[in-house]
Amino acid sequence: MTQPVISQYHFLVEWGGSRLDFLEVSGLDIVVDIVPMRGGSSPEENEIKIPGLTRYKDIVLKRTVKVGDNDFYNWIKTRSFGTIERRDITISLLNEEHEPVIFWKVKNCFPSQYIGPMLISNDSQLATETLVLTHEGFSVEHR
Repeated sequence: MTQPVISQYHFLVEWGGSRLDFLEVSGLDIVVDIVPMRGGSSPEENEIKIPGLTRYKDIVLKRTVKVGDNDFYNWIKTRSFGTIERRDITISLLNEEHEPVIFWKVKNCFPSQYIGPMLISNDSQLATETLVLTHEGFSVEHR
């Protein structure tokens, strides 16, 4: 039985803000550090490699700017004296019936960078804003 193919352009981000429509989500990457080792009594002059810490890349959310919506900016401004508001977010890939089929559940996110729109006088592109989220890992679930 062939599994259905899911397009990358139909997705939803639940992040605690009022708008769920995004142009782009990136950074759903996991990297396992490699630790080179050599036993002190080993006669070999080459190293062996063992897995080290698991690191998660920052997640980048990009969307169009809309008048009256300041949620990205307001979230990053919750930082005060070493603390910041943390949220769990869910990124869902949707099928053709608009039903979630794959979920990335990201834990303990907080914004580490806000990127406002680039303003260019001779360009007709939509103004966009970007929020970079640092987090403590994610799980992937299939429905």
